[in-house]
Amino acid sequence: MTDLPSTAQVVVIGGGIIGCSTAYHLAKLGVDVVLLERHKLTSGSTFHAAGLVGQLRSSANITELLGYSVDLYDRLEAETGQATGWKRNGGLRLACNDERWTEVRRQATTAQSFGLDMQLLSPSEAQELWPLMDVSDVIGAAFLPTDGQANPSDITLSLAKGARMAGALIVEETEVTGLSIEKGVITGVETAKGRIETPKVVVCCGQWTRDFSKRYGVNVPLVSMEHQYLVTELIAGVTSDLPTLRDPDRLTYWKEEVGGLVMGGYEPNPKPWAVAGIPEGFQFSLLDNDVDHFEQIMEKALGRVPALETTGIKSMVNGPESFTPDGNFILGEAPEQPGFFVGAGFNAFGIASGGGAGMALAEWVAKGAPPFDLWPVDIRRFGRPHRDTNWVRSRTSEAYAKHYTMAWPSEEHSSGRPARRSPLYAQIAQRGAVFGEKMGWERPNWFAEDGEEARDVYTYGRPNWFTAVAREHRSCREAAALFDQSSFAKFLLKGPDAEAALSWIAAGDVAGPPGRLTYTQMLNDRGGIEADVTCARLSEAEYYITTGTGFATRDFDWISRGIPEGMNAQLVDVTSAGAVLSLMGPKARAILEQVTDDDVSNDGFAFGAARTIFIAGAPVLALRLSYAGEPGWELHLPSEYAVAVFEALHEAGAAHRLRDAGYRAIETLRLEKGYRAWGGEIGPDTTPLQAGLGWACRKDTPFRGKDALEAARGTVPERRLATFTAPPDTVLLGRETIFRDGERVGYLASGGYGHTIGQAIGMGFVRHVGGATSDWILGGTYTLDVAGEKIPAEVTLRPLYDPDNLRLKS
Repeated sequence: MTDLPSTAQVVVIGGGIIGCSTAYHLAKLGVDVVLLERHKLTSGSTFHAAGLVGQLRSSANITELLGYSVDLYDRLEAETGQATGWKRNGGLRLACNDERWTEVRRQATTAQSFGLDMQLLSPSEAQELWPLMDVSDVIGAAFLPTDGQANPSDITLSLAKGARMAGALIVEETEVTGLSIEKGVITGVETAKGRIETPKVVVCCGQWTRDFSKRYGVNVPLVSMEHQYLVTELIAGVTSDLPTLRDPDRLTYWKEEVGGLVMGGYEPNPKPWAVAGIPEGFQFSLLDNDVDHFEQIMEKALGRVPALETTGIKSMVNGPESFTPDGNFILGEAPEQPGFFVGAGFNAFGIASGGGAGMALAEWVAKGAPPFDLWPVDIRRFGRPHRDTNWVRSRTSEAYAKHYTMAWPSEEHSSGRPARRSPLYAQIAQRGAVFGEKMGWERPNWFAEDGEEARDVYTYGRPNWFTAVAREHRSCREAAALFDQSSFAKFLLKGPDAEAALSWIAAGDVAGPPGRLTYTQMLNDRGGIEADVTCARLSEAEYYITTGTGFATRDFDWISRGIPEGMNAQLVDVTSAGAVLSLMGPKARAILEQVTDDDVSNDGFAFGAARTIFIAGAPVLALRLSYAGEPGWELHLPSEYAVAVFEALHEAGAAHRLRDAGYRAIETLRLEKGYRAWGGEIGPDTTPLQAGLGWACRKDTPFRGKDALEAARGTVPERRLATFTAPPDTVLLGRETIFRDGERVGYLASGGYGHTIGQAIGMGFVRHVGGATSDWILGGTYTLDVAGEKIPAEVTLRPLYDPDNLRLKS
């Protein structure tokens, strides 16, 4: 029996692959770490994982994180002397219809953009790598030579051994009974064997994480789902170097195992498990096989590998695993509780993620920040709807069922809807709104007119909403458009030190008089952009801050944690109290003048001003700004007035051709104007100087990240944001590879279409060692790789659209 230490810098709870990897990396960083496992290592869900290790994801940084796993697994056995079962036998992905082949070719472009070698193969070339399969229905395939597979238990035990070698203490058969928290600060971990004083805990308890975290007010939205696979007897022709195989059109995956095959898949009708709670004593445990449920997968598999029909089944495994509402895992420090870190919800790719996730989580714990932008898996991407486990289970079931379905551009989920509705939901629904959803909010994506089908029809070509969005886009450019943006996250920062606090957190000048509006970034210590917000000063001691719908939790956490100690300033979330109507376009002022007696002339209400006006009896905080590149106002008002103001604007706007418009038009408008989007072009790894936003950062007074920013001001960034145009029939979605004079120099962060300029538009970073000067950027000849085809492109560092000069040249 191992005695517990009385103190530790960090305690990791959970001895699966994520917990052991985190402990391994913490120990490598010199952190005094203890890992506690209530039973034996791997006894949760790790021991029954299938063990496929793929790397490519839609995010460059998550792909890098999975690539780190591969690099770690390459050297781990030699380092520890503990077998891992790891082999780089490559990964093969099939396409059996034209749409899937388009998806696979675009994935190959994404892989190229992220520096991975994904090779496109003919059916016969794929069969040479995987001779057992029938390829009569295969159109093409993609092969990633650096993918592989591992033995989940062995690789976890190897990580544990490496952790011990680096100084970590791992204690099994030790149940954590609770945490000690005093005045909001973690002080210790209580166990059945005693207490460990510690300021930080890392909860890596797999499917048990949600319930444990909930005890301390921390929300971890994951649920358990049954996941089945089978292991065959020996099959002639199965060699140890057989690549892993993913056959998404048949919903199945395959890997070699001791001369036989492992085959599993993702059913369209998944089965949630432990809805009433995980049974006590569930360890090294499996569920009863559900042959009837698995039969649908088996039927599809037989068509791919005919030998399966005459091969014996050695075993069938049905084990519960934790899945999340968006199919991504969960990492990071909980916004509800400082010092409480989470690594959980790995959606059946915990082995692939384990090495990289443990590295990233360890850095986050030890250094206070992740090694790079991890927004797709950040725990702060969740919000209010994700606290309802029934809602989470419904959405997660849909995400599980879509694991191998087509990943359509702009695809929306349908489960758990509608949840959060704008006070104008009924009005805009009657006017033809086709809704999308973000953070539980129903938001109008576009508006259908008579004769148009009011639903999304997904494709990799021109979607059915293209004409409607063009109509809305042109209305905004030529007349006026009204956008319901009530889902904006909205905060009040109040207190006598509000100005001083916000001046430290924000890089822009927020110290102006009441009535001034500031667009600003909030930077980390490296100068990267952690938030991109608008701040309206309401009074000497109060600011109104708005940010994107999806960033509500994250930005609130960043701002509230950023208030310097000792300052008297409080942040309050007021999102649900107010509606937002954005009136944009050259006729916006004429419309507004008809519904208010307040002076909204250019002289009386200049750009960058914030003032309360009255419309239809409603007090409206009008913000003079635009994300569309046209004159306009965001109108923020109490929710109970929303319908009256909406009706008044439409009545006055009828003579000015006012049209309702949705979020997809906002995207096309902002691309033409070159406006940046957080999570797209900008984020924690991007500085304002790289993104062309240096003008928004003040130079005189201190703010967080200023030192890093100023140190970089005298040099030319090696990486800079540029805008690209391509022929109008090109469909740009983001992640297309940028080539300059035939050399790969970057990839698009976002893509779309400019309905005013009549061209495809993409924004992305280009890189040049020694400095990406304007002359270098503009002096090259560019092409974009779109699904394997090289498309000629033009580059500019200026907006494509300007009201006074329609098409600006470089």
